[in-house]
Amino acid sequence: MIKIGDRIIGEDSPAFIIAEAGVNHNGSVELAKKMIDAAVETGADAIKFQIFKAENLVLKNAEKAEYQKKTTDENESQYDMLKKLELTYDQHIELMKYCQQMGIIYLSTPFDFESADVLDKCDVAAYKIGSGDITNLPFIEYIARRNKPMIISTGMSDLGEIEDAIDTIRKTGNEKIILLHCISNYPADYRDVNLNAMLTLKNAFKFSVGYSDHTLGIEVPIAAVALGAKVIEKHFTLDKNLPGPDHKASLEPFEFKQMINSIRNVECSLGDGIKRCMYAEENARKVARKSVVTDCDIKRGMVIERDMLTVKRPGTGIPPKDIGYIIGRKAKIDILKDTIISLDMLE
Repeated sequence: MIKIGDRIIGEDSPAFIIAEAGVNHNGSVELAKKMIDAAVETGADAIKFQIFKAENLVLKNAEKAEYQKKTTDENESQYDMLKKLELTYDQHIELMKYCQQMGIIYLSTPFDFESADVLDKCDVAAYKIGSGDITNLPFIEYIARRNKPMIISTGMSDLGEIEDAIDTIRKTGNEKIILLHCISNYPADYRDVNLNAMLTLKNAFKFSVGYSDHTLGIEVPIAAVALGAKVIEKHFTLDKNLPGPDHKASLEPFEFKQMINSIRNVECSLGDGIKRCMYAEENARKVARKSVVTDCDIKRGMVIERDMLTVKRPGTGIPPKDIGYIIGRKAKIDILKDTIISLDMLE
């Protein structure tokens, strides 16, 4: 069991749902605050941003990912794109305070040591490690020493790389680890999701698991919760048509709310796993099941034979499985055809 803010993450707790704002604020703190407001309205547990300085993150001549080229100026470098999407450290602190005011948990993915230090000074509730840093073991160790919960995305990685990251965290004494299955493509194709790999992570490492989703739509996160995901992270935007690399693979507020409502319905429907007649089924059981009834008039003293009996609704009498208790016994009274037989009618 892990606590993030006032939320508990564990096998008996509802899924912790993160609205991944990322850089969809487009470098505007005002837009970021509007996103926080919208995330609160959807019922999200947390909203997550990305904190970085472009010069600490990427070389100035680094190319963009293919999906970024499709959604932004393909002639622009990754550095120039990220520079426009930066928020200052003071702005992140402002957003954290605004989240506290609005009653939603602020989270952020740091991409460099300096940014991690800012989050530490702000007493962030948990650290998110992006998939790109799964092999950045010095960085993971640096963050793990804060002894805060760590949510680790595992896109692009194999079990050996994930194990290395976990070992690095555990050597610091930090056991507060949540693993998110992830496919690092925007958008991710359904055929590539491999959602069962989330269960592989759970079985292999015995930590709570979740799913960071980059598919279009809401089906896969809902399925992930049905399979046991305890954390769901999904990209969030106010408008898919805004300029920027991630808007088109994100959910707008009404979609995000629909996803959360569906997840909560699925969680409610999972139940305790005990197979029994539920209270709500009691009436239907009486109506839909059948009882042993007479298929002819039976006179008092007659020995009841199988061909004198049939089964019909309702199920308020002797069930068909017990018909053997009736055959061969004598009728204590006259019994008309289509009568539900009870034991007090028999000798």
